[in-house]
Amino acid sequence: MPSKYMIQDHQALYFITFTIVQWVDALSRPMYKEIMVDSLRYCIRHKGLIVYAYVIMSNHVHLIASAQDKHNLSDIIRDLKKFTSKRMIEAIQNNLQESRRHWMLWIFESAGQKNSNNQYYQFWLQGNHPIELSDNHMMEQRLDYIHQNPVAAGIVFEPHHYVYSSAVDYAGGKGPVDIEFIA
Repeated sequence: MPSKYMIQDHQALYFITFTIVQWVDALSRPMYKEIMVDSLRYCIRHKGLIVYAYVIMSNHVHLIASAQDKHNLSDIIRDLKKFTSKRMIEAIQNNLQESRRHWMLWIFESAGQKNSNNQYYQFWLQGNHPIELSDNHMMEQRLDYIHQNPVAAGIVFEPHHYVYSSAVDYAGGKGPVDIEFIA
């Protein structure tokens, strides 16, 4: 029996969440968020990812996404998480100014040792809890949820003031990741 939280139709819109192990605030610095931005851009240009909405928070990422025809959304997400995991770990290891470096690496290494799917470190929790957005109400609800995340976290007063979110695009500006608008 297929799971409710599996991507069945790769061209459908899905609400997807990536969470860092133990909710570590590893994306609190712009340089780490930029790794996520660059990776999303790469997947859009070269792997067939379509992003309709996103927010990059300090310890998780939300997307509304689908795949272009003949592309597999599950494969894209798997590759995105695998690549960003390696890049984040390297960036943390090489950032001698990172005050939390040893602590974060210890957590990621401990998580990696407990998971037979990893060789050394685990950055993201496994899975991404995809929810197919099958109607307009679900799309609007998740879009609002994504854009309100930084407001709810007390980072900004208005959603479009948060740089690492598609709320900027939906407010008429241009954010760092190219998106397709939900019709």
